[in-house]
Amino acid sequence: MRRRRSRSMSSRHRKSRSPTPRRRKSPSPTPRRHKRQRTRSISLSASPGVSVGIKEQKDISEKLRKEEEEKKRRQQEAELKLVEEETAKRVEEAIQKQVKESLDSEEIRVEIQRRLEEGRKQLVEEVAVQLEKEKEAALIVARQKEEQGRKEKEELERMLEENRRKVEEAQRREALEQERREEERYRKLEELQRQKEEAMRRKKQQEEEERAKQIKVLGKNNSRPKLSFALGLK
Repeated sequence: MRRRRSRSMSSRHRKSRSPTPRRRKSPSPTPRRHKRQRTRSISLSASPGVSVGIKEQKDISEKLRKEEEEKKRRQQEAELKLVEEETAKRVEEAIQKQVKESLDSEEIRVEIQRRLEEGRKQLVEEVAVQLEKEKEAALIVARQKEEQGRKEKEELERMLEENRRKVEEAQRREALEQERREEERYRKLEELQRQKEEAMRRKKQQEEEERAKQIKVLGKNNSRPKLSFALGLK
């Protein structure tokens, strides 16, 4: 606002200092409005450049400030990391020193030996328990295998017995069928023999009947001449 006012004032002073004589104008509102609009347009056209420059300066200052803060933060992190590493190194050295001093003492050696003995004893007991468990498991597996083998053997024997029974049944049926066929064949042979004998009997009977007829016929033929001969002799 000050910049606009100063520019408008300077323009007024420049106009007032010009050697051209002033001309009195009528107090109409139109020229004054035109003058105000011109002054406002001049001030508005000059303000964007100034505001852009101020914004760029602020952005640069903000960027430099952030870079400085980032630099300080990284430096602090590096220093903190060095302090932590140095502290950890000193703590490790102190622990190693304390452990070494503790190991060099007789009480610690005795305690370590005692714990080693207890560890060995516990390990032996655990191994014995584990072996016992494995032994029991092996016995269970052996019993299961034995039971499985017994069941398989019984099943095999049952299957063999079933097969033997089936074979015997088949053989018995075959024998019965063979016997039935033999009896049927024998009956057929008997029937054939009976039919043959019957045929022979009939044939013999027919032959005898034929012979008897022939004898009868021959007897008749022989008796006639004798009669005639006898009559002739008389």
